[in-house]
Amino acid sequence: MRTVLVTGFEPFGGESINPSWEAVNTLQGMEIAGARIETCQLPCVFGQALEVLGEAIERHAPILVLSVGQAGGRTDLSLERVAINVDDARIADNRGAQPIDKPVVAGGPAAYFATLPVKAMLRDIKAAGLPASLSNTAGTFVCNHVMYGLLHRLAGSEVRGGFLHIPYLPEQAARLGNVPSMSLESVTQGLKVMLHTALTVTDDCELGAGTTH
Repeated sequence: MRTVLVTGFEPFGGESINPSWEAVNTLQGMEIAGARIETCQLPCVFGQALEVLGEAIERHAPILVLSVGQAGGRTDLSLERVAINVDDARIADNRGAQPIDKPVVAGGPAAYFATLPVKAMLRDIKAAGLPASLSNTAGTFVCNHVMYGLLHRLAGSEVRGGFLHIPYLPEQAARLGNVPSMSLESVTQGLKVMLHTALTVTDDCELGAGTTH
């Protein structure tokens, strides 16, 4: 059976949970479009996150990899279009590292685009009644680090990859106050929809999803 690898992160930034792992963990062992879902929790640590990701790719030999991360303040399921070759941390990672203006991969390309059909995924998530958007920045913290490192590793192979940012969970928003959130059930539903699309759509659709600024 074909295998899909979906990753989430451990908590960071003072949070006790990370919605990315809470949602991703519910998919373990599930079958979607004839593929088995395998999951992996990544440390929120520069360098080590890519090591753990690489080990999971070697172990599961997936045909597709989707990494998921928390983006506190975002209002919807944000499919990332591009990752850039820079680590520029506003806060320290979970081991105290705070790289500034350092490349993710020395000598690597300036950027990589996701190789998943992100616009078809966006279309289908919205059709399922869930808020979603196409994002043109994955930030410069560990999420972008992982997205860039993933796409660099997969470059030249037939394995496709991408990244999704998700909002806080309601219990986080209740503590933090005045921040958007999304239920675990909605995030999980969105993941199932987009994975089904990614597994069944080869050529992405044409859909206006850009921004003016």
